[in-house]
Amino acid sequence: MDSEDLEALFAGGEGPQLAFARERARRDELAETLVAFANGHGGTLVVGVGGHARPKAEGLADPGAARELVLEAALACTPPLVLPMPREARAADASLLVVTVPAGLSQVYALHGKYLRREGPTNQPLGPDALRRLLRERGEVSWERGVPDGASLGELDPQKVEAYAARVGAAEDPMGLLYRRGCVVRQGADMAPTNGGLLLFARRVEVRFPQAEITLVRYKGRDMADAFEREDVRDTLVEAVRRAERWLAEHMRKGSRMVGLERQDWAQFPLGAVREALVNAVAHRDYSVRGEGIRVALFSDRLEVYSPGRLPGHVTVENIVAERYSRNESLVQVLADYGLIERLGYGIDRMLRQMAEADLPPPAFRETAAGFLVALQGQPVEDLSPEGLDTREWVRLGLNERQIAALIHLAAEHRITNRDLQERYAEVSPETIRRDLADQVERGLLLKVGDKRATYYIVK
Repeated sequence: MDSEDLEALFAGGEGPQLAFARERARRDELAETLVAFANGHGGTLVVGVGGHARPKAEGLADPGAARELVLEAALACTPPLVLPMPREARAADASLLVVTVPAGLSQVYALHGKYLRREGPTNQPLGPDALRRLLRERGEVSWERGVPDGASLGELDPQKVEAYAARVGAAEDPMGLLYRRGCVVRQGADMAPTNGGLLLFARRVEVRFPQAEITLVRYKGRDMADAFEREDVRDTLVEAVRRAERWLAEHMRKGSRMVGLERQDWAQFPLGAVREALVNAVAHRDYSVRGEGIRVALFSDRLEVYSPGRLPGHVTVENIVAERYSRNESLVQVLADYGLIERLGYGIDRMLRQMAEADLPPPAFRETAAGFLVALQGQPVEDLSPEGLDTREWVRLGLNERQIAALIHLAAEHRITNRDLQERYAEVSPETIRRDLADQVERGLLLKVGDKRATYYIVK
């Protein structure tokens, strides 16, 4: 968020998704606002701003202390609130701290037993009816926050934990970071890993969660067949996504082709859309469903990504583009820290945009009896000639078969004569062949060189 955005926020004042706080605000004051945002549609808290009637950037004397205070406020919520790392910003030469509470959280939050929601510019207690309605909407038990029987910190890979802490840039002990992310919990004087923590950082994920696998299959045609290539990926979620993405990049169709008479590289699917489909399946699937993993099927015309568990909360196939809901908040946040997913939940929007930019149909979403399926249509490789040329643009220009054949010949041989085409189309009169080539000269596609019997044509 740059200074112009902050100035615009100050001009608009506080509202349902924006709040200001002074640097010396108490922890519980900040926690109340975080709870109110979390129980609503998310929001932004800017610390270092005074005068709520006429907000003004006062600045922070110690941004590090302000950050720690905000993180303590998040942990004071029940359950502890998983937030992106607060970030510094400047407005009117003042240093501020911007705190984002994501939309679409799957739990109901409280502070010291008090449930709040943001109404206009204030935090208001939730009445009994509103609280019951919110509990119904977010009634799913958070599986990722549970602790398996007998789980211990020794099951976590310390190298993976330290690498994650270094990536986030946390100054504290790595276990403190995992605690804030909901990956470990306190059990008396000790700590234990949660289901989510084990999925992200275990030495061997498959020991406890054999369902946490990605099965990749490539079929040569448009349907399932006995002949296929298969890879089963069992790893921590971050590595599983990376390995699956590499496998798909290696096995999807790609290469170079001529569009008109220009060479372009092409891939069967936009790699960004493939990543979004993969990461969304990993981040939002229902891991409490055992005996079934994520299935990715690569066909000659499409890619299908199936994840166990129906759509969470209030999300439906009809509103999936507009609505936000995180079944697995800790998983989503850690994947976001690694840059694999956008915490704000705009992955579907990006997938739609990337498919459109590749001139491909939008993704198809389908809910099954026990899961969710995303299908991406790939580049229509049947539109390529045997020489690897994309002939669709020539067809759109209205060129006939003989004219397209002339351009294909030129791509390989760089020159063509009337006789070359007459030998290929012996049933067509020389005059018709002459008119075909003359038409392409008039269109500016070909250049005529020489005269009479010495005439030949090249690409203009």
